[in-house]
Amino acid sequence: MSFKVLGITAGRKDSNSEILLKEALLACKEKSADVKMINLKDYNIFDCTGCTACTQGVVEGKKVPCILENKDDKKKIMDVMLETDAIIVSIPTYYLMPNAAFLRFMQRNLCYETPFLEAIGETVHKDKVAGLISVGGSTRAWQSMSLEALQVTCTLNDYKVIDMYMATRVAAPKQCLLDDSMIERAHKVGENIMKSLNTPASEREWLGDDDMGWCPNCHSNALILGEPQWDGIKFDVECQVCGAGGTLEKTNEGKWKFIIDSNGLIRDRTTPEGRRHHVKEIGVTQGGFYNEENLKSTKERFEKYSNITFPSI
Repeated sequence: MSFKVLGITAGRKDSNSEILLKEALLACKEKSADVKMINLKDYNIFDCTGCTACTQGVVEGKKVPCILENKDDKKKIMDVMLETDAIIVSIPTYYLMPNAAFLRFMQRNLCYETPFLEAIGETVHKDKVAGLISVGGSTRAWQSMSLEALQVTCTLNDYKVIDMYMATRVAAPKQCLLDDSMIERAHKVGENIMKSLNTPASEREWLGDDDMGWCPNCHSNALILGEPQWDGIKFDVECQVCGAGGTLEKTNEGKWKFIIDSNGLIRDRTTPEGRRHHVKEIGVTQGGFYNEENLKSTKERFEKYSNITFPSI
C-alpha cells in the first residue's frame, strides 16, 4: 500500500509557493506515493468563532463537532488530511509570518486535533510526518516567524516535522524558477518525507539542515524568556515552538547555545504526552470556570459593558 501525501499551499496560483510544493510532491510521486495537492484559496474557510464548544467538550470528555462543520470546506479537507501519512506545506510569508489564509485554516483545528481526540478516546494515535517550506521576498530577517508558525500548527496535529526550508528573496511571481538550488532543495524536502515514511516511526529523525535553528529538539529558530506556567513549572529560556526549557551557554568558540535542562522536555509539544498536558490545563482553566458562582459573578460584572457602544466605521 502506498503512502498518502497531501500538499497544502495558500499562495498565488502558479507562483513560487505552489511551484516549490509541486517540486517536493514530484519527489514523493517518484517514490510511488499517493499524492494530492490543495490550494486553500480554492476553498471556503471561515474564521473560528471562538464559541469554545469544542474545548468544553474536551473538558467533559466528549467530541463536539465544530458549529461551522456544514457551513464551509474545513471538514471536507480535514477528512482527507487526517488520513494522510504526511503533509508538505508551502506557504508565502506576509508580515514575518505565514499568510492569513493558512492561519485561518489551521486555527480551526481544535475540533480535529488528534491529541485532544486521543485523550477522550475518539481516535487512536497515528505517526505522521511533515515537511515545511516558507516563501518570501526577503531573508530570514523578514520571515522570522514563518517556519516557526508553520511548525507549531503541524506539530499540534501529530505531524512530526522532519524538514524545513526557507525560500528567500523570491518577491516576484515564479522567480524561484531562476534558482536551480531552490528547486533542488524543494525536491529534497519531498525525498526526505519519503525517506522518513520508509523508516520505522520510533527511528524517524530530523532530516533537514544539521545546523538549523536554536532548539536541538525541534530546530526552531525562536527562543523566549521563560515565565511560570499554569502549574508553576518555569524554565529560564523556552523554545516557543516545542516548549523545551533550558538555558543559554557560551561555547568555547564564543557562540551562544541553547542547552536543554535535564527536565526540559516535560512539556515537549512534539510528543503526544506533551500535547495532552495542554488538555489538562484547559480542563483546570476552563473547566474550573463553569460553576454557579463564577457564572453569576460574570453576568453581574458584564452589565457595565453590555450597553456600551462606540461609533463604528
